[in-house]
Amino acid sequence: MRGVFLDTLTMKLEELDTSALEASLDHWDFFQTTAAEETAARIAGADVVVSNKVVLDRPLIESAPNLKLICVCATGTNNIDLEAAEARGIPVRNVQGYAGASVPQHALALMLALATRWHQYDSDVKSGRWSQSPIFCLLEHPVVELAGKKLGIIGYGNLGQRFAQLGRSLGMEILVAESFTGRRQEGRVPLVQLLAESDVISLHCPLSAHTERLVDGDFLAAMKPGAFLINTARGGLIDEPALAAALKSGHLGGAALDVLSAEPPPPDHPLLAADIPNLIITPHSAWISRESRQRLLDGVVENIRRWRSGAANP
Repeated sequence: MRGVFLDTLTMKLEELDTSALEASLDHWDFFQTTAAEETAARIAGADVVVSNKVVLDRPLIESAPNLKLICVCATGTNNIDLEAAEARGIPVRNVQGYAGASVPQHALALMLALATRWHQYDSDVKSGRWSQSPIFCLLEHPVVELAGKKLGIIGYGNLGQRFAQLGRSLGMEILVAESFTGRRQEGRVPLVQLLAESDVISLHCPLSAHTERLVDGDFLAAMKPGAFLINTARGGLIDEPALAAALKSGHLGGAALDVLSAEPPPPDHPLLAADIPNLIITPHSAWISRESRQRLLDGVVENIRRWRSGAANP
């Protein structure tokens, strides 16, 4: 039984315990990265293929005669042609819940950075501005207290719920947006109310037909003036030129993003412009704690184990 892992560089396997993965099949081939033109040859003789972001489309799935299981080393399965896999009777297994601690922690760090501007003050200190100050401190960047402010959560699964808990620990009032399915849920508020009242809005919803470019010009205009926007979910949730305009105009107090619509972004990406104020971007790193990556790898191993034992997918 042969397995191939197409993009191990996304996991930095040398930091993890891979013994269970290596023991899960008779033979493994590991590749740090796999270009599109290399995929067919690498999966040709594989029974199990593991991919984080490498695309497996219909022609590739149909070209691999031995393929019996596709494991996505992530939660999202948008890089796999699910219909093609189903047509061949090939199960596709992803991993959920592995980043339940790391992503809310990162979102909290982004929110605190927007509120305290610590990153800007750190830069000022290192550039010598504090040493040149005529008084004992610097006050150039406005700082706000989060206690008593309203935190709006869009997407209230595990990550949204855990981030809400962190917000409550700071003394924030939590507003949760109604589901995009239109189903009324007790304790939730209409999106229009959440936009108007929230001092901070954090996105934790999946990217779907309902949510693609959810944060457009109208969404941003409806936000409370001076509010913060945080996105640790998917870059496609945001109309990025519209966000750049809202920040440049001063309507928003700031934005902090861990994801963009193109990753890695091209140098001319609209949110990489030097003249956008109060914008923090981290390189899709909210999930990358060693603990989170180990849980993800262990989830892949468990999916292989369950498949080999004939157990139904949970």
